[in-house]
Amino acid sequence: MLHLVAILLHCLPLAMGHYDICKSWVTTDNGPSWEFYACQPRAMRMKDYAIVRVDPAGITCGDPPERFCTHENPYLCSDECDASNPDLAHPPKLMFDTEDEGLATYWQSVTWSRYPEPLLANITLSWNKSIELTDDIVITFEYGRPTIMMLEKSLDNGRTWHPYQYYADDCMEAFGMPARRVRDLSTTSANRVLCTEEYSRWVGSKKEKNVRFEVRDRFAIFAGPDLKNVDNLYTRLESAKGLKDFFTVTDLRMRLLRPALGGTYVQRENLYKYFYAVSNIEVIGRCKCNLHANLCTFKEGSLQCECEHNTTGQDCGKCKKNFRSRSWRAGSYLPLPNGSPNACAAAGSAFGNCECYGHSNRCSYIDFLNVVTCVSCKHNTRGQHCQHCRLGFYRNGSAELDDENVCIECNCNQIGSVHDRCNETGYCECKEGAMGPKCDDCLPNYYWRQGCFPNICDEELLICQNGGTCHQNQRCICPAGYKGVLCEQSKCDSESQDCDSASSTYLSLPALLLSALGLQLRCSLDS
Repeated sequence: MLHLVAILLHCLPLAMGHYDICKSWVTTDNGPSWEFYACQPRAMRMKDYAIVRVDPAGITCGDPPERFCTHENPYLCSDECDASNPDLAHPPKLMFDTEDEGLATYWQSVTWSRYPEPLLANITLSWNKSIELTDDIVITFEYGRPTIMMLEKSLDNGRTWHPYQYYADDCMEAFGMPARRVRDLSTTSANRVLCTEEYSRWVGSKKEKNVRFEVRDRFAIFAGPDLKNVDNLYTRLESAKGLKDFFTVTDLRMRLLRPALGGTYVQRENLYKYFYAVSNIEVIGRCKCNLHANLCTFKEGSLQCECEHNTTGQDCGKCKKNFRSRSWRAGSYLPLPNGSPNACAAAGSAFGNCECYGHSNRCSYIDFLNVVTCVSCKHNTRGQHCQHCRLGFYRNGSAELDDENVCIECNCNQIGSVHDRCNETGYCECKEGAMGPKCDDCLPNYYWRQGCFPNICDEELLICQNGGTCHQNQRCICPAGYKGVLCEQSKCDSESQDCDSASSTYLSLPALLLSALGLQLRCSLDS
């Protein structure tokens, strides 16, 4: 209980006192009416509403039962994971249960006993709803934090994924990126994806357990270290390009790429002490309701905004049926202190005339639909009111709808992306192995060569066989007598030749040239 109170107090500046009232009943010269304000729900523990998935299949320990060690007692492998025994099982639901004080319950993976294969695991949290983060994401590990991991986000319910933050004991070696700290970012780089070494170096499993995605430190760039200047933060969230979307997710995925080593290298003689164990994942946020609701409830298995301002939909993302005389718009934090509700208007209201936002100077009446629509939208816009962007363009979040630069070209990399279209935040849909907003970079363990291709081999994982060496992760250089992608095939065929004398059947290049020359000379004499 005290822990929950601490969380609520921690989030208080962002959860209360700002945009918590949607409307009020006021009296004017024209009589009483509703006055609308921008509004949003309170922050809450979002893990209570998440659907969790762990993959690949079989990565959770206990089936079959397995013994494991700890780094403190690496050769006393007396602990056991057994899925059929409730006292010894470690299923994924234990990452989200209520723990008794001093007794941690946790999900646990199988051990790294299948070396040299890497021990990889994904933990995915899905909400089937857009949520806005208001505090740090905190993942608590037992028995040591991973030496390499990634945090990814999705804005489209898991259809596409984008890096959120990289974690490694050596960022340059693991991801080819220099290590950076969030507190060193500036107002122009607050939404930068970075790699940190702060949570991955071995300091002993009993001391440091948490891995963070620092939301509050990014907020502090605008609101100050104590988050007292919240007005400035909300102003920046509204005006800075891409900043609001940076803190918005529908899904989160932790990609665990290498477990805690307890040292600087893997001890292959004892692989039962290498595994992942997660006791808690804390996500504090609010439902994204586009500033059209101050309540969000859990209905029919998912979160739903209780929409105001004549809007409807899971995220209050469209106008009600009889309130579409003007195109839908999200509410705005500006101007302070109450923002702009941008409420949907009924037919016959002040917004009843057709509006093209300056992107067309002609309208047309469609008789059988009984609607007026804009004709020949300019500035890469489209739609009944020229309020949407053409395919291949996306909305400029820092521009008003009547701005000539309201639509920005996607510029998807033609090789790395599936097509030239992007989502509403400018992210392109990437082909397998590609990453980045424009799909012009490769995920770890892929390399770029007119597209992203998976690494063939890896020196650390010793995939090349029979003494072969890995060259730039792209091919195995095989010793004499072996061939194949991984040097897995012998050049000798024991059924047709003597392997001991195989070297005699493979002529050197000079010998082949001399033989060819002799054959040519013989043909000349014969003719």
